[in-house]
Amino acid sequence: MKRIILSALGFLGSLTAFSQMYVSPNSYVFVNNQFMYVIQDVNLQNNGNFFLRNNSQLLQGTAGAGANTGAGKLSVFQEGTTNNFQYNYWCSPVGNASAAVGNEAFGITMLNRPTGLTTSTAATILPTNNYNGTASPLAIAPYWIWRFITSNAYAQWAYVGAATAINAGEGFTMKGTSGTDATIAQTIENVQNNAGSKQRYDFRGKPNDGTISVAVSNGNFTLVGNPYPSAVDLDAYLLDSANAAVINGTAYFWEQSVVNTHVLNQYQGGYGKYTVGGGYLPADIWSYNGDGTYNTDTGANGTAYQRKFTPIGQGFMVMGTDAGNVTMRNSFRIFVKEGAGNFSEFARTAQPANSVYDENAEFFPEIPNVAGVDYTQVRKGYAPQLRINAIVNNTGIIHTALGFGDQYTDGVDYSADARATSDGAPFGFYFILNDVPHEYAMSLTSFDVNKRLPVGFRSNEQATFKIQVSDVMYGFDPNQNVYIHDKQTGIYYDIKNGIFDMVMPAGDNRTRYEVTFKNTDVVLDNPTDVADAFTVFQNNENGMLTIYNTLNKDITALMMYDVTGKLVMNKTNLGKAVSYEFSTSALSDGVYVVKTKTIDNLDVSKKVIISRK
Repeated sequence: MKRIILSALGFLGSLTAFSQMYVSPNSYVFVNNQFMYVIQDVNLQNNGNFFLRNNSQLLQGTAGAGANTGAGKLSVFQEGTTNNFQYNYWCSPVGNASAAVGNEAFGITMLNRPTGLTTSTAATILPTNNYNGTASPLAIAPYWIWRFITSNAYAQWAYVGAATAINAGEGFTMKGTSGTDATIAQTIENVQNNAGSKQRYDFRGKPNDGTISVAVSNGNFTLVGNPYPSAVDLDAYLLDSANAAVINGTAYFWEQSVVNTHVLNQYQGGYGKYTVGGGYLPADIWSYNGDGTYNTDTGANGTAYQRKFTPIGQGFMVMGTDAGNVTMRNSFRIFVKEGAGNFSEFARTAQPANSVYDENAEFFPEIPNVAGVDYTQVRKGYAPQLRINAIVNNTGIIHTALGFGDQYTDGVDYSADARATSDGAPFGFYFILNDVPHEYAMSLTSFDVNKRLPVGFRSNEQATFKIQVSDVMYGFDPNQNVYIHDKQTGIYYDIKNGIFDMVMPAGDNRTRYEVTFKNTDVVLDNPTDVADAFTVFQNNENGMLTIYNTLNKDITALMMYDVTGKLVMNKTNLGKAVSYEFSTSALSDGVYVVKTKTIDNLDVSKKVIISRK
């Protein structure tokens, strides 16, 4: 068994792999802009230190439970939000350092303010009645440190405060700081502790390692995250067979607008959704009631973060589908520096610019990893898809995604379709799958130009919904037409080049509307256009509606609807007359839909406007 004793080791300029790593007392390991791979355990003796600097990371290959030991400490930097009113979801890469073997609990007393290349000072832990952290000196408000384990209600957040009680793999909330800190701990990287854009923390403790499990339960959320001092492949985590048996395959990331208040009913935030198949769908930003329930969609847009490779310290929610444990493994660990171009971003306002991958390359470059995955054979990007926005009452924005691939079905596909997190919100626009009654913000299916995909509209009160394709992504045909079809009126609304604009009554409508890729399902026996079968004319001076039966069809039914779908005229068995006239003098001004049906199954809908101005 190989044992490496490192004493006052400086820069490791290239990849170094060790069977085990032992750091003697009063010695240190320093890694700069690189990664170190240790096949088994790390032993940091008293006053022994392990410094990861300038985006360096530690990979370990332990197959079972964590085996690291020693009262020495690993030190690694990570940056969060600077706003002391704004949350990040965290997951610590270290725990308490002691001679005990294995991972230990974390607490915010292990957070430090960097002062030099290897030096730092412990953060001040404020009294519980002080809610506002500061950058210089670094002071953290323990009032905002909470966990969320197998819960589904705001009241079930569990307070942690300054206690060393956050188990490895558990996520926690922490608000940022106010003020700035111009200290540059390492001149090579030349990053200030807090330049007013992000707050740097020095995590110091025993590095987490090995298999790390957190409890989940059916229908409940659990706050977890990346527990290692390295990035992890989120796809590998979600696709792990044991994890797939207990969670729904979606990672939910908290996003928050900057609002300078600690009052819950003034918060603005929401959850973005990541799946392996569909990628990341930005959050809908909501305001909240005092009990944590949804109030109003603010209309703010979430951020299109890159989530495939989860960076050090990032926390996120998972939803359980069965009682059990969701597990992080060393085999998921990779060496990826943060940066949008590297598909790795921490949720904060300011992002690092360390994008080193070729943005034009179809495949990833070689990525050092524990599992031995050849990333040069892994394509970048996700399923070809449409991003569809619903604007409610001209303010709120609901983001949805509709993607396509031959491997996907019309039902719920694991880590492809993403449950919405706002089922209990005052309104919603969503895809309907076979997982009734749940709402889906992201739906992936196989593409068929004849396919009809049901969508739902939900509102606590009458509301205006405007639906439009906002983006075409990852290779979806930009020339493909996309419609919302109103099955009741027969009208097709072009949401690719135009907009669906409809006043919806209060309630949950799951049967009336669908997304289609053709504007009609009727094919005539002759080449004449469907639209030419009838001519509809509204004479507003005389208050008369005239229907001209151009092709001499046998009309079995004629219906007229207002924009809410209310039937205001219903005529049957009209026969083959050349024309028909009906009074509209009793109807209010507005847009109406006239729908005609024939004995040979022709179904034609046209709009008319009634106006007496």
